[in-house]
Amino acid sequence: MKQIGFDNAKYLETQSAHIKDRIAQFGDKLYLEFGGKLFDDYHASRVLPGFAPDSKIRMLLELKDDVEMVISICASDIEKNKIRGDLGITYDVDVLRLIDAFRAQGLYVGSVVVTQYDRQPAADAFKKRLEDLGMKVFLHYPIAGYPNNVSLIVSDEGYGKNDYIETSRPLVVVTAPGPGSGKMATCLSQLYHEYKRGVKAGYAKFETFPIWNLPLQHPVNLAYEAATADLNDVNMIDPFHLTAYGKTTVNYNRDVEIFPVLSAIFEKITGECPYKSPTDMGVNMVGNCIVDDAVVCEAARQEIIRRYYAALCDRRQGRCGDEPVYKLELLMQQVKADASLRPVVGAALAVAEETGKPAAAIELPDGEVVTGKTTDLMGASATTLLNALKCLAGIGHEHHLISREAIEPIQTVKVKHLGSANPRLHSDEVLIALAISATTNPLARQALDHLAQLRDCEAHASVILSPPDSGTYAKLGMHLTCEPTYETNKLYHK
Repeated sequence: MKQIGFDNAKYLETQSAHIKDRIAQFGDKLYLEFGGKLFDDYHASRVLPGFAPDSKIRMLLELKDDVEMVISICASDIEKNKIRGDLGITYDVDVLRLIDAFRAQGLYVGSVVVTQYDRQPAADAFKKRLEDLGMKVFLHYPIAGYPNNVSLIVSDEGYGKNDYIETSRPLVVVTAPGPGSGKMATCLSQLYHEYKRGVKAGYAKFETFPIWNLPLQHPVNLAYEAATADLNDVNMIDPFHLTAYGKTTVNYNRDVEIFPVLSAIFEKITGECPYKSPTDMGVNMVGNCIVDDAVVCEAARQEIIRRYYAALCDRRQGRCGDEPVYKLELLMQQVKADASLRPVVGAALAVAEETGKPAAAIELPDGEVVTGKTTDLMGASATTLLNALKCLAGIGHEHHLISREAIEPIQTVKVKHLGSANPRLHSDEVLIALAISATTNPLARQALDHLAQLRDCEAHASVILSPPDSGTYAKLGMHLTCEPTYETNKLYHK
């Protein structure tokens, strides 16, 4: 049984209350820069067992009648078709996805703002597309010397040139498809325009990590560094908070570096900065809702190991260089973690060594580790998946859930008609075959009934899995790692 280290109900209650207090602090309106993922925050759910991946959305729904969503996207990201790595879609398409997702939850999406707009043709086309769909679109322009030329930024030739985003609710959540989309600049530009109109408005920042009231070297905060190893983000003591209050809090380098500039912009807009430190700007209550520190520490160690394996595979596939790997090795040393903390690693490698072929392993909720090997019918990840379902359902190994006669026609179609060089079934294909078998085989139906129990299970493969296999494991909610090697020595891998 998965141990719980985080009180999600307390988080929803305290976080909503804290944001309401921040709105009241400023009077008429609060612009809340929302960093990280609003939907499906699986990093948070992995390092804080008990945190629901949709917690942030549920928290906003507590304030639904007061919330208005504004989505910012950088014009240059539209122009160069920037891709969201986790979803494989461009930033402009993700804006459409976010609008649909927010509306489906009952949240009001007021507008889209295109930042750094300089008459890019792709940005013009995207603006027209949104307007044709009934969305309001506003334009924000580049400002020379941003963010350091404060006197120009806070003037009619700086923020004053930007469109004023028309909003109607007291809490305006500014979010984006990804980093570098101009969320903070959008918020500050709005403050400038609001004060010109005599409207009292404020700004705050919502970032889940690093957790400001955990120690700098706490495994959960180090797991955040692991998650951003490719960005070179570094957790650090907030020197402004320490000076102002004599209290040690944690922030990250980019917010600490920009704070003097942000403070100067605030003073020029409103006459004074309401914050004495980057930590003051935050509204994050996550650290107050940890109920078992040992559980979250162990979960964070596991996450750092997983990130390390992911970096090794990325380097093997040419997606990153050595630096993220080196950084993750140091983080593993800091939290005293290595592969021995993942029983699935040793189990998969032992089967691979014994058979001379790829193998995989899954750790079930009760701690039992199930393995699978490569056969002439299925890949290792597929056999392991079936073996895990058998074990969960209490089905003996001698029972076949899918007959050879059912598998061979699928292999024929793959090789003869779909051009596949590999006749073995992938994990997704095996699940479809299992679902078909369930219509006549009660044991297959029994196995399928236990699919949900695979969520949050650890898994490891002795080779880099193909996208159909790794994707299926991800959709089932398993935490997969792979050895940074391929099954063959070919140069091209699908």
